Amino acid sequence: VKVGGRGKAGGIKVVDNPQAARSAAESILGMQIRSHTVEQVLIEAGVEIASEAYLSILLDRSSKKHLMIACAEGGVDIESVAKTRPEALTRVLVEPLLGLRPFQVARIVKGLGFPADTRKAAAAVVAGLFTLYEQADASLVEVNPLVATSSGEVVALDAKVSLDESASYRHPEFEKLRSYGEGEREQLARRYGLSNFVALEGEIGIVGNGAGLVMSTLDLIDQVGGRAANFLDVGGGADPEVVANALRLVLAAGGTKSVLVNIFGGITRCDQVAAGVVEALGAIQVDIPIVVRLAGTNAPEGVRIMEQARHPRVVLAKTMLEAAQKAVEATK
Repeated sequence: VKVGGRGKAGGIKVVDNPQAARSAAESILGMQIRSHTVEQVLIEAGVEIASEAYLSILLDRSSKKHLMIACAEGGVDIESVAKTRPEALTRVLVEPLLGLRPFQVARIVKGLGFPADTRKAAAAVVAGLFTLYEQADASLVEVNPLVATSSGEVVALDAKVSLDESASYRHPEFEKLRSYGEGEREQLARRYGLSNFVALEGEIGIVGNGAGLVMSTLDLIDQVGGRAANFLDVGGGADPEVVANALRLVLAAGGTKSVLVNIFGGITRCDQVAAGVVEALGAIQVDIPIVVRLAGTNAPEGVRIMEQARHPRVVLAKTMLEAAQKAVEATK
């Protein structure tokens, strides 16, 4: 499954014979890890670990460069290390026009803390990962742990790669990876053309326009005692069909107890959003409250459309706070 925390969730087992491998695979298949169902198991040969390290390459938007991070403490939550002991991390900024230079490779290898006899192999891995990062148009390549074995090899035991969707037209070969390990709701979101969707584990469905507004809505839901079931940004200029599909997507989650539609009309017109909500409510069975807050462009017209529809499940709110409170109250 394409999520972190698999080991802590019981999704990684160490075994020493075929029968134990079979039992471990049976226990892992079908389990839920952060709302993702495990459908496949990867079986790998074990290695004798001499030392573990952390290595990542990511796009650093603040410096407009590539950032490489190495740490001699692999296999742990790197975020906690970065907070408590930032000096344990080696950071190297790579100028995109110049590429990765040999002296930078040497700095990263030193930061990995591997034994001297494995540094040549480690340098090859560092250079290879940067080549992968560039050629795949990735925004993140993270290996945790990167290990040195007792026989002197350097092996990536676990990895995460995030690809830049803006460059997907250059990589048709990656299309087959989309559905692999993807949840049902993510697949449905892609079918509806709603790329800015993330499934969460709460009970309040969220529909908003603009990532900042949706993130603020999630924070507000949390502050008033609720939990969001998803992040969904329908973007600017959302027409009735987009809004209707967004509601269908959010309502498809079985554990959702209420929905909050929070729209601030700029490019997006509130009357079109209201029309989309009414369209969706007329086409699908709705058994939970839908709290709607409209502000900005054509908000009065949007409110009037909602009022005229007189749907028994729709609850109107004037402010974000009122909307969040009503959405949380509706779950109880």
